[in-house]
Amino acid sequence: MEIRNKTQISEFLLLGFSEEPELQPLLFGLFLFIYLLTIFGNLLIILATITDSHLHTPMYLFLSNLSIIDICFISTTTPKMLVNIQTQSKAISYAGCLTQMYFFMLFAALDDILLAVMAYDRFVAICHPLHYVVIMNPQLCVLLLLVPWTISLLNSFLESLLVLQLSFCTHLKIPHFFCELKQMVQLACSDTFINDVVMNFVTGLLGVGPLAGILLSYSKIASSIHAISSAQGKYKAFSTCASHLSVVSLFYCSSLGVYFSPAVSHSTYSGAPASVMYTMVTPMLNPFLYSLRNKDIKRALKRFFGR
Repeated sequence: MEIRNKTQISEFLLLGFSEEPELQPLLFGLFLFIYLLTIFGNLLIILATITDSHLHTPMYLFLSNLSIIDICFISTTTPKMLVNIQTQSKAISYAGCLTQMYFFMLFAALDDILLAVMAYDRFVAICHPLHYVVIMNPQLCVLLLLVPWTISLLNSFLESLLVLQLSFCTHLKIPHFFCELKQMVQLACSDTFINDVVMNFVTGLLGVGPLAGILLSYSKIASSIHAISSAQGKYKAFSTCASHLSVVSLFYCSSLGVYFSPAVSHSTYSGAPASVMYTMVTPMLNPFLYSLRNKDIKRALKRFFGR
């Protein structure tokens, strides 16, 4: 009976944002604009770091990787959503839903951990400036990129494997614009105890762990900046991490707001608009927060386009 329940599922329905027909063109135009702007902005960051030798440093290595992850992150969910809005269809295949869920978890975890890695980089640069080159050597930088990829791949594989064991035997409607792990587990008609335990453990580990690292790094940074005697020195030290701090605040405030808001957990449609903040708006704003506040990137882009 369990096997029959698993095999009869062919597709899920993504309820999205609204069923009002007059809102569909507006939603399509808005999300297409956000998607194209995100791709364009992050490609500029990648282009600047590749073409300018002055930006071949650990800080910009991590920043360019964040831009690549952000492009992949938003591309996991937005194109399918745009197709569904344009075709007036809410369907996504079972295989497509699992694939989307896998890559969404992968890039969300990468985004999360890489922000902690970038916070550590700023900690070393400000608190140990004389030893920065020695500490942030190429071997450590490669390791700091390989570890997040390894953890994220293993987590996505494990969570997806557990979902494959579930039975879905009802008319499946996901109150979201993408296939989210928690929503899929809630729709299962088989026992989800193991899924819930693993999901809560991983959420705590990958959520609290990197955030604790970021807070620890910035507490040390704040102490070092406070010890600087001149106001100009304090401003220069703070300006090197202001962009990253803005990105961290935007990502964590929006994502934590989604998962801990009572309104989101009880309303069919309220979760989808709230999730737009960290799945679409944050990747869109990241490159502009860095480029607008970063003289090196602006200088690199001027050199490139000046050619």
